[in-house]
Amino acid sequence: MDKPFAITLDPGSSLANKTGSWRTERPVYVDLLPPCNHACPAGENIQQWLYRAEDGGYEAAWRQIMADNPLPAVMGRVCYRPCETACNRGQLDTAVGINSVERFLGDEAIRQHWNVPVTVPDSGRHVLVVGAGPSGLSAAYHLRLLGHRVTIRDQAPRPGGMMRYGIPAYRLPRDVLDAEIDRILAMGVSFEQAAVTDIQKAMADGGCDAAFLAVGAQHGRRAYIPAGDSAKILDAVTLLHATADGEPPQLGRRVAVYGGGNTAVDAARTARRLGATDAVVVYRRTRDRMPAHDVEVDEAADEGVRMMWLSTIARAEEGKLVIEKMQLDETGFPQPTGELTELAADTVILALGQESELSLLDGVPGITIGDGVVQVGPDLMTGHPGIFAGGDMVPAERTVTVGIGHGKKAARGIDRWLRTNRKERNDADGTEAIDKVAAERRLADFGRLNTWYYSDAPATVRPQLDAARRISTFDEVTGGLDETTALFEARRCLSCGNCFECDNCYGVCPDNAVIKLGPGQRYQIDLDYCKGCGICASECPCGAIDMVPERI
Repeated sequence: MDKPFAITLDPGSSLANKTGSWRTERPVYVDLLPPCNHACPAGENIQQWLYRAEDGGYEAAWRQIMADNPLPAVMGRVCYRPCETACNRGQLDTAVGINSVERFLGDEAIRQHWNVPVTVPDSGRHVLVVGAGPSGLSAAYHLRLLGHRVTIRDQAPRPGGMMRYGIPAYRLPRDVLDAEIDRILAMGVSFEQAAVTDIQKAMADGGCDAAFLAVGAQHGRRAYIPAGDSAKILDAVTLLHATADGEPPQLGRRVAVYGGGNTAVDAARTARRLGATDAVVVYRRTRDRMPAHDVEVDEAADEGVRMMWLSTIARAEEGKLVIEKMQLDETGFPQPTGELTELAADTVILALGQESELSLLDGVPGITIGDGVVQVGPDLMTGHPGIFAGGDMVPAERTVTVGIGHGKKAARGIDRWLRTNRKERNDADGTEAIDKVAAERRLADFGRLNTWYYSDAPATVRPQLDAARRISTFDEVTGGLDETTALFEARRCLSCGNCFECDNCYGVCPDNAVIKLGPGQRYQIDLDYCKGCGICASECPCGAIDMVPERI
């Protein structure tokens, strides 16, 4: 059968005449910033590792994650998923289950015993990391990949920081945490149980050339509550730490938790698992102003935790609390009403936030501390050369994901500082390439997508333990995806703003001006024949083609 006239190469056909001269606009392939990547505090190239996972390339996908985040199985459990909040697919049906796929890949790596080798030569430099939480572990990992010797010191007997001693096991099983930490230590990172009380002395004694401080915020804030001698009051950090150590305190049957953050909710859920028949969160504001994430509040409610909104503790007595009702003023600040009520409670747990212990910086010149946090520059270096800080002890949101991102940024800042001081900066070891700031990329918003090409495919719901079973055990509440559902989730990615070689442009071009360059090479436009009609741009599913004015 003869080919249609428009796609023949016969003399007299449209392709025999170079019709590109008609053009006033030309198509240009672009690479835009996916909203998921933009929202990730750890700086992961999410779209890239999802693309690798789509065809079952799980190890390649995992290694892409590991370029930025050494704890994917942990993050797949405890991250609050800002990437999914930003996901364009959420405007089509439901956001891609990015966090679920990350967890699957992290668990698969543990099961398969995948490792990350250190391939660069030893730099001859030694870095002290103070604090073995997410930020300290991330910094140690990236510093080792850059060739530096790393020692982590932490006053706790085991590494993990608040991941081990603050996040309950029902959210983060300890065998998962241990497996990912052990992988970092196996790279040659040393861990020492030792409190650091003087950072300059510790650096001098250890022969360290730089330091990264990530001491976290592990001291619960106190509040003055008039209380009788028999009232039992403790802070949430102490409760969670003691429970993680296997020595939980006796709480009684009725427990009140004072606060509105995620730690408050964790404390209440932990109290239920320790035998409390009534666990109540007392919070001064309304739910919409509660800093705890909705998923935590919903799961707590499923487990029988009660919430008392617009309430504050006026005083504590044996076996009961006097609660004063609050009301929000025009600025949203809670004001007392004078209306009092009583709440039965054997124990009061204070969850009013945490503070960092910063005495190790006493007397260090150049260090600036304000509002309980250390001031740092864009590379996370403090005012004292060679001392960097990150995680909960610097001004930032206090999450595991943010801490991991700080560790990576600090490691690269430390590497740059060390090599600059030794006048060894060059591109041979890749350090310069790693640290170059990427060119500003436009965000790939939903309006660029041609959603006609995407069928509805709502996200997979992860399995959960029955609520009645949860409160009798610290077993993990939320399950993971299997291989089939993980593949399904990865394939739901819309590849916002970046070509994934679907051949749409190639198929719809009326002048055969789109040339396929081969797998992984994408396409180019033959401008001799492109008339600038814009069909390729309008029919690109992922919005990866711009029409730009032709230069005259």
